[in-house]
Amino acid sequence: MLSEIIKGRRAVFPVQYNQEPITKIEIETILEAANWAPTHRRTEPWRFKVLQDKSKIKLATFLSETYKISVENFKETKYLKYQTNPLKAGCIIAICMKRDPKESIPEWEEIAATAMAVQNMWLTAHNLNIGAYWSSPTIIDQMHLFFNLEEGERCLGFFYMGKYDDDLPEGTRKSTITDKTEWL
Repeated sequence: MLSEIIKGRRAVFPVQYNQEPITKIEIETILEAANWAPTHRRTEPWRFKVLQDKSKIKLATFLSETYKISVENFKETKYLKYQTNPLKAGCIIAICMKRDPKESIPEWEEIAATAMAVQNMWLTAHNLNIGAYWSSPTIIDQMHLFFNLEEGERCLGFFYMGKYDDDLPEGTRKSTITDKTEWL
C-alpha cells in the first residue's frame, strides 16, 4: 500500500550500501517515476545526470579537491566523505533544475517540482529495496565546473543510491499531524 511505502522510506547512506549493482532497468524505473511529478504549467524543470563507474571516481575527485581549495572552514572528515561516498554508491544521480526560459512561474515552484520528482524517485527506490538519500554538498554552487549545464540549469544536489542488507529503523516524527494542522 502506498501509505506504507511512504512511511517506510528512510535515508540510507553510502556507509550502509553493499556492493550489489543497481541495474539500468532499476535506474530507468526510478527516473520514469520522477518524470510523473506534478509541475505547474508543465515546465517539467527536473533534469538528471546519471553517474556510474568512472564518472563516480571523477565526481569524488572533483568534490574533495574543490572542497579543499574553496572553503574557509576545512574539515578533514568532510573531505574524506567527498572522496569516498561516491565510490560506495551503486549509482549517483545529479539532481538538476532547468528554469523555464520564459520564467512563467516563480523559481521556487520549479525547485518544488524538482523536489517532488526526487520524492517520486525516493519512494520508487525504496519500493525496489534500493537505499537512497539526497545530499547537497557545500560546494553545490560550483557544480557547473563539473557538469555541462545548459543555460538556466543548475545542480541542486545528488541522489545517492545503493542496495543494502540491514533492516531500516522505525520512523519517528517530533509531533503528530494534528499539532501541525489548523482547521478553519
